[in-house]
Amino acid sequence: MAESTTPASQTLSRGIRILEVLADALGPLTIDEIATRLDVHRSIAYRLLRTLEDHRLVARDASGAVSLGARMAALAAGVAHDLQAEALPELTAIANELGMTCFLAVLDAEDCITLASIEPRHAVASVAQRPGARHPVTVGAPGKAILTQLAAREWPSDAAPALRDQVDAARRLGYATSHDEVIPTVQSVAVPLVVRGQRPAAIAVVHVATDLDDAEIAARLVRSASVIRESLEG
Repeated sequence: MAESTTPASQTLSRGIRILEVLADALGPLTIDEIATRLDVHRSIAYRLLRTLEDHRLVARDASGAVSLGARMAALAAGVAHDLQAEALPELTAIANELGMTCFLAVLDAEDCITLASIEPRHAVASVAQRPGARHPVTVGAPGKAILTQLAAREWPSDAAPALRDQVDAARRLGYATSHDEVIPTVQSVAVPLVVRGQRPAAIAVVHVATDLDDAEIAARLVRSASVIRESLEG
């Protein structure tokens, strides 16, 4: 039988796509906005949302605007649970010490996805990095830190030739950096998090401006990566 690119279940695929759209949105969306982004009729989007709402995966406010439901947090917590549990105290410490949002990212197919994120407690302003946020592994500091853990043959086929030099530099330095690659004006520093039995991961911070240089930030991340690795590997 010839392999088809059509999803085995179009309804399931659309429901998952709604969750992805809401995860990427900066705020709640109306049903019409969701229907537009899925390129479906409003009535189809409404039926899908009712099912997701029944399972508490989405919620609607008084005006009818839709956002991810609390149940999604419980499901997300089950992904790489041990890794998240060990990482959260370290992410919190880094965020509060450096005054930057700190997050844990892992490889998911050809994407880099945020599993957990902590914003600094006392910062006047910080960059939000939502759990579930994803971008191609070929861009951004955490993506490059993850690629240092993979052989070139395992990279996405569309990786730019210049990326190899950037990843080689990250291997030599022990950390990766990015500027304006994922979010305009935002800078990031990331270090590889290599834990036996876990998918390739990285610890990263994002910021707009800082008096610290990249090497200082990376040194702090490396210390936490070592703590997490030792806790999980015993």
